[in-house]
Amino acid sequence: MALPAVPVSSEGATRILSGLLEARTGQILSESRAWRIETVLKPVLRTHGLRDIDELASRLLRSRNPGLDEDVVHALLNNESSFFRDLQIFDMIRRQILPQLREKRARERRLRIWSAGCSTGQEAYSLAIQLRNEAELWQGWRIEILATDISRAAIDQARSGVFPQIDVQRGLPVADLLTWFEPAGDDWRVSPDLRRMIDFRQDNLFDSRAATGAYDLILCRNVLLYFTQERRHAVLDLLAGRSHDQSVLLLGAGETVIGQSEHFVPHPDFRGAYGRKRALAAGAGGPMRCAR
Repeated sequence: MALPAVPVSSEGATRILSGLLEARTGQILSESRAWRIETVLKPVLRTHGLRDIDELASRLLRSRNPGLDEDVVHALLNNESSFFRDLQIFDMIRRQILPQLREKRARERRLRIWSAGCSTGQEAYSLAIQLRNEAELWQGWRIEILATDISRAAIDQARSGVFPQIDVQRGLPVADLLTWFEPAGDDWRVSPDLRRMIDFRQDNLFDSRAATGAYDLILCRNVLLYFTQERRHAVLDLLAGRSHDQSVLLLGAGETVIGQSEHFVPHPDFRGAYGRKRALAAGAGGPMRCAR
């Protein structure tokens, strides 16, 4: 028997929804996102036959519905992404970071990249395109790209490799579109060759099971913005545990490790990037050592 509805005010509904988001993802619903909460939740309201966010919050309180919970969390997450987002960063990756990693990892001939908080996959596909466009430089190498996000819906879309016209028009060069995508009705589908390069996994940064071992390049961009300082420390500790002395960490433009981590410092070679503190202090030229 269904429990009676619990009346909830709009202010109370916002607190309930914010609490659900924080409990599931660790993210804080900032004021900049709270004002548009009703807009982003409209599709969820339609799907579940609910009038407004007050009724939605009431439903969340009185019943356990994992599908509803997941739909709400996915809608509240900021899944903004685009191909080659922040072009200067991808230019630095291609011109500076990858050549240095290729030199430092030449003996192992293995490159491991982790796109943490990958959203719907554009960042990971952009990296794969860069590597395939210079395939001759990576002949004989074992290349692994792991892309993770807490949203199952985002990972499902990323794994499908299907993007609407508006997405491929944002940041994706026409030459890359014609080379690495094929028409799929009104949409575009990433080539199987590129999809095979990336392992998409649903994963929680605070209890990561997908990322194992050490990665040469870690991208965790525009993720820390939504966490409390304590949770930022926790995420950076985890990233340190998945890095080695030669690893490069990239955060978003509004994010930093300064005052947030004992393990990372600004990288001397790459503007806006970070490296392991002890390695850079000593001159990272020795063998790879994974943090523990």
